[in-house]
Amino acid sequence: MIATMKRLALAFAVLLSITTAHANDAAYYKALTTKYETFVNKASRGQNVGSLDGGLAIEQCQAGNPAGIPVLEQKLRNARIDLPARE
Repeated sequence: MIATMKRLALAFAVLLSITTAHANDAAYYKALTTKYETFVNKASRGQNVGSLDGGLAIEQCQAGNPAGIPVLEQKLRNARIDLPARE
């Protein structure tokens, strides 16, 4: 009985940490996307410089795929824009 309770507690802790990580990632995706759209796309005066890979990275982030993160981070760094804080 105690072993079962320990397993349930461990499973709950793991699930809670995964849920928290996804929530933090979602907030970071949103912050990256907002900065990219505000400072990179709008700074290019509608020319959408690098829009193909940047647009794909935004779509990946919106779908919850972390593969878009490094692309958006690099685009912001290239534009000399500070990255948002990651919690």
